Amino acid sequence: MPNPNPPGAYVTEKSSGVRMITGASTSVPAFLGYTKTSANDDQDATPKPFSDAERAVPQKIRSWEEFSARYSIAGIAKELADATDLATIHTLQRCLPLAEAVYGFFANGGSTCYVVGFTSPQSAVSPDGLKGNAEARTGLAGLESVPEVSMVAVPSLWDMTADVSSEKEVPAPDHGAGAGRMAEVVRHCTEQRDRLAILDPPPGLTPAQVAAFADTLALPDSDDAAFTALYYPWLTVPGVGAVERTVPPCGHVAGVWARTDAERGVFKAPANQNLRGALNIPTLLTDEQHGELNAKGVNCLRHFPDRGLLVWGARTRSTTRDWKYLNVRRLVSYLSDSVRQSTTWAVFEPNDERLWATLRHSVTSFLTDQWRQGALLGRTPDEAFYVICDNTNNTPETTADGEVICDIGVAPVRPAEFVHFTITQLAGQNDKTT
Repeated sequence: MPNPNPPGAYVTEKSSGVRMITGASTSVPAFLGYTKTSANDDQDATPKPFSDAERAVPQKIRSWEEFSARYSIAGIAKELADATDLATIHTLQRCLPLAEAVYGFFANGGSTCYVVGFTSPQSAVSPDGLKGNAEARTGLAGLESVPEVSMVAVPSLWDMTADVSSEKEVPAPDHGAGAGRMAEVVRHCTEQRDRLAILDPPPGLTPAQVAAFADTLALPDSDDAAFTALYYPWLTVPGVGAVERTVPPCGHVAGVWARTDAERGVFKAPANQNLRGALNIPTLLTDEQHGELNAKGVNCLRHFPDRGLLVWGARTRSTTRDWKYLNVRRLVSYLSDSVRQSTTWAVFEPNDERLWATLRHSVTSFLTDQWRQGALLGRTPDEAFYVICDNTNNTPETTADGEVICDIGVAPVRPAEFVHFTITQLAGQNDKTT
């Protein structure tokens, strides 16, 4: 049959067949806290405020302005300014830690977060209530269906330990009850394995009390400790509604994590970074106090002359060699999640050498890119990682069972936490004269 096209050059596009691995999300936190609808809500506004039912499930938020409109922040601030009843004032104030955390996240460089609301701020939330229900998508269980989430923080956690009081003084939080709720957050992160818990100690503690509180949390050599990051002290911020207040640092820290990921990469320790949107810290630490807290896996916020407020710690609560540093735990979770999400195409493919070679090529290309960016240690890719997916680990028995095994080993870069200089004074020598 004659060619119907006129003479000329023609291009035909064909798929290369190469399977690429794309990086998973690392910079999306989920915030859980108290929220309520307001009598001042404008139901004709755009975007429209969420109903109580909508607030109880994970909602994706892309800016402070969107959060403020969706979660009635202006209405709550006005109600609080007009309120005279102490119980009403305390109930409204419980909605502000969540708002301050979200504001701090976006102020420090975050771009997207999820919010899970508890719509009865006058009541305590039990560990089971915080855990929530997977089918109803409430609480922590509601986040199981949101694979984007890579951090979990509960800025309202210490308010959740008691009901609202009509007394003038707000009762002190129950440390034991708070630790139980923290355990639920950490358990969720450990089970998911693709996210870390950013925790806040109780308010008003001295450095010695924080060290003692840290000892009540998960054992430092446990798997849970590797998915836990604890920051101290709390922050003084200008405040939503222009009312200065002291708030937990988790939201601001989540923003610093997101900013570090965007500017350098998840392999860079999220420390030695300034805190935006904070006025000061109520507790100024000495080097000795900081050293004691650092040894217990407590990341400190410090004020340095001419540099302002800085995040000055990048540890998990784990004391094991592999998982001591935040960036190592986050990098391994990122690599694991990226490989898992990008290789689902292999399910039900013919289980033979062609499949193994494709998987080897995909994973090797991805890890080589990570090595080039500085995430992995070694002068060459062979020193930085290995990928084994051949007949040495895919035996006839495993193949008959429908399994494909790909063994991966990586050498993550660890942060230079302690930089030592040795200074030697040389005695002056006279010039030789002839």
